Amino acid sequence: MPLNRLGLVVHQGRPAAVAAARTARLWCAARGIACTDIDVWREGEPRHGGQEEAEAAGHPGAIITFGGDGTFLRGARIAAKDGASVLGVNVGRVGFLTEITTDQVEEALDVLHRDQAVIEERMVLTLRASRPLQTPVGLDTVLCYGRGPALPAPTLRPAGPQPVGWGVALDVTAVNDVVLEKLARDRQASVAVYLAGQLLASYSADAVILATPTGSTAYNFAAGGPVLDPATDAIVFTPVAPHMAFGRTVIAAADEAVAVRVLPHSGRVAVSIDGETRGVLDPGDWVAVYRAPYRLRLARLAPLEFYHRLRERFQLADAPAAAIDQTPLFHRPDSPPPDDLAHLRRPTPPAA
Repeated sequence: MPLNRLGLVVHQGRPAAVAAARTARLWCAARGIACTDIDVWREGEPRHGGQEEAEAAGHPGAIITFGGDGTFLRGARIAAKDGASVLGVNVGRVGFLTEITTDQVEEALDVLHRDQAVIEERMVLTLRASRPLQTPVGLDTVLCYGRGPALPAPTLRPAGPQPVGWGVALDVTAVNDVVLEKLARDRQASVAVYLAGQLLASYSADAVILATPTGSTAYNFAAGGPVLDPATDAIVFTPVAPHMAFGRTVIAAADEAVAVRVLPHSGRVAVSIDGETRGVLDPGDWVAVYRAPYRLRLARLAPLEFYHRLRERFQLADAPAAAIDQTPLFHRPDSPPPDDLAHLRRPTPPAA
């Protein structure tokens, strides 16, 4: 379907992002395509949930973000809830999630308009909790200092009567991760972690991370967790600085919920979703994180070569003793695969 309405999420603090967004607006104006800025930060005005933003923008078929990975996540949370595709223009430092550079904006818009973009679907997370999330008055000012206005606490998803024990359904989407972290430096986050309804362990830690495969290269990676191919479906649990001998990551199946209960002797625990604080838990509260019934639709100009991007963006260095052998960048035999490999995903050809 040709593009009929476009949403833009722009990092206003980066001149290159503002200029690239101007190019997109001119492209839309020349073709009579509606173009709306979304998730705009204005002094004294609150931010809105993803569904509200999508409705105010007229439900765009595609959203383009101009900035780094943080800006991309702002657009992705809106796109995922509304079924729109999202494409990121990299004006950041790492740009692991963003797809194109500023000089490719018009080319990307042409591809979207011709409905020729490669659409890659990725797993995202949502939550249930023992009660609606809330942030104490004034605390959001401290937690969001220098970062712009905070998102509101998640609203509840429309639902009928719920069986006792399942908690309330939160209308929220995590593309990268859900993080439960201590609020005070001298009070650890003491939590019990349950997988498939059974207690795995109780942790006293700085934080615990529940990440998607997409988010495995974000905070999870910095905390020593594993990198997962984003084509997989799984929930990655990684404790941060745990005060116990077992500090390993556990990878849960995507059809399991991972629940975290704040223990009675714990300090208060902040709940962050994709890097933004969305509420605070008291001792006795719990949240359950699980795969959402919908998926994020990433628009690309070509299929993702994930491991090439991993090597490039993280500047992976070769050991000097191995680099001298000039290891080839690709292992792709030219002949058809043998029968015992025919069921595997075929690697994409190297870029020209």
